[in-house]
Amino acid sequence: MLTKKEQRLRRSRQTRVRIAQQRVARLTVFRSNAHIYANVISDDGARVLASASTAEKDVREQLGTHGKGGNAAAATLVGRRIAERAKSAGVEKVAFDRAGYAYHGRVKALAEAAREAGLQF
Repeated sequence: MLTKKEQRLRRSRQTRVRIAQQRVARLTVFRSNAHIYANVISDDGARVLASASTAEKDVREQLGTHGKGGNAAAATLVGRRIAERAKSAGVEKVAFDRAGYAYHGRVKALAEAAREAGLQF
């Protein structure tokens, strides 16, 4: 019997195989209870082209008191920031790698904010 984490990692491996075949940069998401992190990784998987998270000092200041990085509003802010940084790095089109998480809640909020800010996926 697989644990919840093992199930998520198994789903993420399957997704990454499909994304690797597309030969496009990927927007990957990691969420913890307190924070959410987003990285744009090059199509060959060798470099991180852009990153954003709720653990950054200026994001924490925008969110107010500590402990507010684990909600959908914070994920929306990170989605906008990752889109801006990816575009400044010359990346317009990405594949969304939700790392086995359900497309729901914080993950969905981050994805929709990144799309609204101009990333295509």
